[in-house]
Amino acid sequence: MPVFLPMLLLGFSCNLASAFTSVYSKKWGDRKGMLVTVLLRDVFGIPVWGLGFVLAALTGSVMLFQPTVFSAIAGWLLIAAGAAVIVIALATIRRRAAAPTARDALAETGIYARIRHPIHSGTVLEFLGILLVRPSAALALACGLGLVWVLLQTRFEEWDLVRRIPGYREYMDRVPRFIPRGYQP
Repeated sequence: MPVFLPMLLLGFSCNLASAFTSVYSKKWGDRKGMLVTVLLRDVFGIPVWGLGFVLAALTGSVMLFQPTVFSAIAGWLLIAAGAAVIVIALATIRRRAAAPTARDALAETGIYARIRHPIHSGTVLEFLGILLVRPSAALALACGLGLVWVLLQTRFEEWDLVRRIPGYREYMDRVPRFIPRGYQP
């Protein structure tokens, strides 16, 4: 088994477990529920799966295609675009991104008026960019697992958000999940 795989799976699993703020808050109270979410996502989840991606990049594996200057430029542009979307989303929701609580208000302004999960959309753009910059089999596996994780994470988060944020279900009906309306293929 490649050394990066356990790190990715552990990090993605911790991140998935962080999507139950409403459950943790109900069981242990708001403060402890928030702390569990923070530990699972910000301390164990994101750093561990990030390390898994670094290890995948360092793993010697077959290249899926020979990268060119054009694929590298396109890849870096996708990575930059994804990072920009994530930064804009984080600036909009501020503290709620790092430490969600059972009493959070609905974010429906700025980028959240156009898409419900801009952080996840930005992450997918970054995964695609990584593959264009370094199209190795190891990174393709990491990005494929990352895409599955994003889809699962979104489902779990929406389940949680419906339970803890008034009006979230109606927001789901109004705002698309990943791609703004007018830009969908």
